[in-house]
Amino acid sequence: MAPFNNSTCPSIDDFRNQVYSTAYSIITVFGLMGNGFALFVLLRTYRQSSAFHIYMLNLAVSDLLCVSTLPFRVLYYVNKGHWNLGDFLCRISSYALYVNLYCSVFFMMAMSFTRFLAIVFPVQNLKLATEKRARIVCVCIWVFICVTSSPFLLSGQHTDPETNKTKCFEPPERPGSLEKLVMLNYFSLVVGFIIPFLVILICYAGILRTLLKNRNASGVKKQHNTRNKAIRMIVVVMLTFLVSFMPYHIQRSLHLHFKSRTGATCEEVIYMQKSVVITLCLAAANSCFDPMLYFFSGENFRHRLSTFRKASVNMHAFTKNRHAPQSSPALGESELNSPSTLRESE
Repeated sequence: MAPFNNSTCPSIDDFRNQVYSTAYSIITVFGLMGNGFALFVLLRTYRQSSAFHIYMLNLAVSDLLCVSTLPFRVLYYVNKGHWNLGDFLCRISSYALYVNLYCSVFFMMAMSFTRFLAIVFPVQNLKLATEKRARIVCVCIWVFICVTSSPFLLSGQHTDPETNKTKCFEPPERPGSLEKLVMLNYFSLVVGFIIPFLVILICYAGILRTLLKNRNASGVKKQHNTRNKAIRMIVVVMLTFLVSFMPYHIQRSLHLHFKSRTGATCEEVIYMQKSVVITLCLAAANSCFDPMLYFFSGENFRHRLSTFRKASVNMHAFTKNRHAPQSSPALGESELNSPSTLRESE
């Protein structure tokens, strides 16, 4: 096996361009559809607001901001790694992906902690998990993530001297740049992944312990619904971490250390470069997992969806009856003023 040499190792550009353009296109479609629909329902039913609802709302906004920049990445890789959209969009596109990645982690941590309080400490939950506190937490998360992710704004477009192409998402090799990336990686690994993941695991351990202890308590139906909702949330969040976040952070750390090695073979280099492509696609795909979190474990999300659907039906009936012939006003009024109809539209 020949030692690593840029001039002798085959390029993975074709593989990278094809995988990135395909994956980002799919993520854009499903991310826009899923999160756009969820945000629409959450906003239309905002008067049913709760702390959990506010976290879901912010998570959907974060995902939409991210997937709205993915088409720029698609264009870049469809153009065979040539960027022609300007330096500003290059910086924003890089920045948005990482802001979404870590906002997702922190909002999931906040949602898990809120569920933990509701199940393990239901009395204290009434005082701690308020809408006002949730809004403050969301503002703190946005500010913290946006500030700590700002180094990604420092790397914009540049010209590759070998191909004369304008590059983006591929920082040029500069003296000392690898050391800075390693430090940034460790900070984001510990603060942005390990600590939130440990908090989530502790919360889920407490939730499962409480549910198992109270499984024979009174209120069987309510306990059953609470247990199912908590278990669904645990499954979706753990799936997101194990599929999207964990492989990306492990591979990124390994790759940065690999780059500082000497004597690596071309096979090893190609393997590491391709693993970068795969795990980054998985990380970006977290925007597609989040709608599952809203629907399967979101607090009353399906009830919100049902309420929204009933309200839409009632509005359609109201419009239809208002334009109905004058010979049958009594029927329309009796239907619109019936207690069951009023209750459904609330």
